Amino acid sequence: MKHIGNIQVPSGAKKKSKRIGRGQGSGKGGTATRGHKGQMSRSGAKKPAFFEGGQMPLSRRVPKFGFTNYNRIEYQVVNVGRLQELVDKKSFADNQVNAEVLYNLKVIRNKRLPLKILGNGEIKTALNITADAFTESAKSKIQSTGGSVVING
Repeated sequence: MKHIGNIQVPSGAKKKSKRIGRGQGSGKGGTATRGHKGQMSRSGAKKPAFFEGGQMPLSRRVPKFGFTNYNRIEYQVVNVGRLQELVDKKSFADNQVNAEVLYNLKVIRNKRLPLKILGNGEIKTALNITADAFTESAKSKIQSTGGSVVING
């Protein structure tokens, strides 16, 4: 029985390739299929993978502007409205909310990236929320319901 692990090329399906540059008797002697003269006929000849045959390279044709701030902090964001939806589904055991709980509920994708709570939506339940950052509107909405806000760090 054939399995993917033991598939073989049928005998006679592959021709033996000629050894290149082993004298005139081999049929591939002399220039050894490299042609006459030029950069690629020489030993050690290489062109970079991005070389475009003398055409202006893509990296030089594309306009460059702006800059990337390498100190930027990429937050995972959750709105207070989304937290209220989860409360309505009875997702939180004791009204404790943190990155670990939200990760287990698949609200956020990575529990190691910083978490920020945004103020979009309404919240009616008092929750004790631990996160890395809060917007002012989110903080006021959470505290107005009697909940608490704890900032990591």
